[in-house]
Amino acid sequence: MTRQISRRSMVKAAGIGIGIGATATVTATALATPAGAAAGPLAHPGLLHTRADLDRMAAKVKADARPYAAGFARLTANRHAQSGWRPNPQAVVYRGSGTPENYRILYNDIHAAYQNALRYHVSGDQAHADTAVAILNAWSGKLTKLEGSADRFLAAGLYGYQFANAAELVREHGDFDLGRAQELMRDVFHPLSDDFLTRHNGAVVTNYWPNWDLTAIACVLATGIFCDERAVIERAVEYFRHGDGMGSVKHAIPVVHEDGLGEWVEAGRDQGHALLGVGLMGTVCEMAWNQGIDLYGYDDSRFLKGAQYVAKWSLGGDVPYTANTRRKGAIGGWSGSETASGVAGVDPSMTRPIWAMIANHYTKRRGLPASYLTRAAAKAAPEGGGGDYGPNSGGFDQLGFGTLAFTRDRVEEPGGSPTPGSGADASPTPGSGADASPTPGSGSPGGSRGAGGSRPQGSASPVAGDGLAATGSGEAAGWAAAAGIGAVAGGLLLLRRRDRVRREAAE
Repeated sequence: MTRQISRRSMVKAAGIGIGIGATATVTATALATPAGAAAGPLAHPGLLHTRADLDRMAAKVKADARPYAAGFARLTANRHAQSGWRPNPQAVVYRGSGTPENYRILYNDIHAAYQNALRYHVSGDQAHADTAVAILNAWSGKLTKLEGSADRFLAAGLYGYQFANAAELVREHGDFDLGRAQELMRDVFHPLSDDFLTRHNGAVVTNYWPNWDLTAIACVLATGIFCDERAVIERAVEYFRHGDGMGSVKHAIPVVHEDGLGEWVEAGRDQGHALLGVGLMGTVCEMAWNQGIDLYGYDDSRFLKGAQYVAKWSLGGDVPYTANTRRKGAIGGWSGSETASGVAGVDPSMTRPIWAMIANHYTKRRGLPASYLTRAAAKAAPEGGGGDYGPNSGGFDQLGFGTLAFTRDRVEEPGGSPTPGSGADASPTPGSGADASPTPGSGSPGGSRGAGGSRPQGSASPVAGDGLAATGSGEAAGWAAAAGIGAVAGGLLLLRRRDRVRREAAE
């Protein structure tokens, strides 16, 4: 197949950069095949949703089954999920600084593409697929650069993984320009994210809190899967397991307590960013799982322990915290340190649409107890998505709709090794003991030992005056109230036909 030279390629060849001093290459340092993944072709669709997932959603909604119908109703009520959405692509997107600071246009359009694509798969309405394709094609045909302050790395990570997920859902559509979308991921989103994992914007490696690394990991992993590049996948997987930055799993969750809870380091910062980090790590784990790589279970299910910790804390429970001092500053420049000595205060009504995905993996796929996760998921249900949690960027950090997308039936006969990426929800034998502590050795192909709310806070951006990372837009650290969730859910239940509530559609 002959590939035409695109306008973006010509721009790049002319020497117009993408706003960073150097672009890292991953192929020289990455391995050819991710550990724990099958050597065959990658699964498509295979980012946050597999074909089995999409078929399950459609069947359950058609059967009017709980809680899928309520989750789908939240999707159809969102203004981004309407087939009349029209894109507004930009050649250059700025976040944190620049004229104009226009990144809101990008994240609104990406969420509209994702929501329309998801709605198409559930309803079968072709108009929504066509809308998603039109949005994605418009952006891949125009966007050439991401610029701004350090926040440009957040834009690359967040909107890169989200663009890939929306595109993955329509990759087989006859009008979708797959090659151009892959080029956009390779040339615009991925280079910034990979460079951040390599150089951290010229800062000491602990200068940035975990969510900065996690946005980059999510984008790199999504790029590798969407573009069928195993070396790029391995880059993300290796960093998740062993990276030097705070977003690798053992740095994000540095302490596991005797009660089985894993201390989430960013709980010493604030609740909103801790929730963001958990949501991003869950996103990374889910995308990897769908390609046969079990990061959920890595290091004796360390992420489960950290997610349980944040869920308990966010629900108002008491959790321990070990004082943590991190170095800050620029390499060869200024330096300093910051100590978090205890957990930040919490608002039990604050949430992000992150819990359904994580809770369903551990309790339904794996058959493990996770009471704090299930309580948090139940409290947040039915989860919405971008546009349901306020207009600021923090309300668009997750794609959402987990009640619809990730609710699944419990595996009836758990046992043996998990089979991620196969479409089946195989589960290992559940461990005993504390909620957050599955039995060591419970099957991980990746080399492990085992395995919406009222006021979510700002985006991953730091506040002004906070050192090298503090070059963001100073966006208000609070989202508008998402009022009436309980009332909506209650109304949906009344509208359902009660004789169809328990009907189970074959997956």
